[in-house]
Amino acid sequence: MEELVIRDVDVVDGSGDPAYRADVVVDGGRIVSIVKEAADAGCQRPRARRELDAEGLVLSPGFIDMHAHSDLALLRDPDHSAKAAQGVTLEVLGQDGLSYAPVDDRTLEEVRRAITGWNGYGDDIDFDWRTVGEYLDRLDRGIAVNAAYLIPQGTVRALAVGWEDREATPEELDRMRRLVAEGMEQGAVGMSSGLTYTPGMYAKDAELTELCRVVARYGGYYCPHHRSYGAGALEAYAEMVALTGEAGCSLHLAHATMNFGVNEGRAPELLALLDKALESGADISLDTYPYTPGCTTLVAMLPSWASEGGPEEILRRLADDETSERIRHHLEVIGSDGCHGVPMEWDTIEIAGVTDPALSPYVGRRLDSWATARHLLLTDRLAPSILQHVGHEDNVRTIMRHRVHTGGSDGILQGAKPHPRAYGTFPQYLGTYVRELGVLSLEECIAHLTSRPASRLRLRDRGLIKEGYRADLVLFDPRTVSPGSTFENPRQLPVGIPHVMVNGQFVIENGHRTEDLPGRAVRNSPM
Repeated sequence: MEELVIRDVDVVDGSGDPAYRADVVVDGGRIVSIVKEAADAGCQRPRARRELDAEGLVLSPGFIDMHAHSDLALLRDPDHSAKAAQGVTLEVLGQDGLSYAPVDDRTLEEVRRAITGWNGYGDDIDFDWRTVGEYLDRLDRGIAVNAAYLIPQGTVRALAVGWEDREATPEELDRMRRLVAEGMEQGAVGMSSGLTYTPGMYAKDAELTELCRVVARYGGYYCPHHRSYGAGALEAYAEMVALTGEAGCSLHLAHATMNFGVNEGRAPELLALLDKALESGADISLDTYPYTPGCTTLVAMLPSWASEGGPEEILRRLADDETSERIRHHLEVIGSDGCHGVPMEWDTIEIAGVTDPALSPYVGRRLDSWATARHLLLTDRLAPSILQHVGHEDNVRTIMRHRVHTGGSDGILQGAKPHPRAYGTFPQYLGTYVRELGVLSLEECIAHLTSRPASRLRLRDRGLIKEGYRADLVLFDPRTVSPGSTFENPRQLPVGIPHVMVNGQFVIENGHRTEDLPGRAVRNSPM
């Protein structure tokens, strides 16, 4: 007898097709049978050792977070309810060109310092890996949800070239190609870049194209945080479309939105650019989160020249009064490339987290000047994380309707007051943008969050409610599902999602986190 039957449930199967009523049987970590309209057909109903009455609930495939920053959180916090309770069953890590593999001892220390604001410094983590494969093996020891990994181009550049603003030598480029090939062979699904973050932003297009050619050979995709989401945003998107077209590589645009005052109402221009490329045969997808503010680190706002050489050089420049004044002028008057070419408006920057307890009164406050920002960067040694209130609701709604759109939280779990998207992205889509606003139908929205990302990841047995597919499943109440997280209280769990299964095991049961760790690394499938 099978393990579980989910009885009388409304199935939204991820395909975009209309919902239907069924009994769904799970056994051995997979969906083994689907009996449609079983109660009305008068047929023999499936039985199992356990029956779950799901009257009034919707069953969907597990949600795939296409842009997650849980690289250390999955190891640090086995509970991981921030994502599991949302119905997330797979996260894509290694985002924005900076993560923890492949590294050597030097690069690991530099990266840990550079992205403390994203993931913490990691002094509670045993960094017993150096390669992509070793990191994936570490995940395979048991995590709350499944995880895939993108090779971080900035980390690769730091390892092969360093943190200097210069072109790679032929020998260094060859080493980067080998590192990317090794990472793909070891199971990465593609490569990411952070082209407003150092050192990845120092790479010219020719260098990125060569690395994308390697990714393409393994059937992976390129996921850039491109060079601007503010001034020149459309040109930055066009650059990525042209670059991947030249390389013959699939493109997935990270947190693809149009921010700052210069881009208000300009989402249709972005979509027209993408539609033209799609019609010519380009393989493009994108992800967004359903909120207007962004979230990153305060140090990321600095001009690239101020960040050259790595964290210690940044601190040295900040401590020098003359150089600090030059940074201020670049930020406030010229427009830093770290801040997307837009002159800084300090009141758009809200401090989300610090590591020095003495600085905790700043959390939740808006900045008032460069002097305050400089003080925080020096005192907290580049660690502060921020919210940046620069988005536009009309752009958010327009982009999420597009046919290649997928969902990604960009969820940074670090800090005392993180962005609520870390805890609320997927119920925000279902509760606010489906039920309350009607921007998407339920069937459309589920397809955006499940089968579309599964297709981008080339997963042959996830993303749909289908016999033989993995039992990564979510049961939610469409009448009540909503995020608990708010900007005032961002660490609140969602409501209306009573059950979540990963590989056939409950990680959320009756609204509570179980002790199971069924998640594993999801590796690139050979072409």
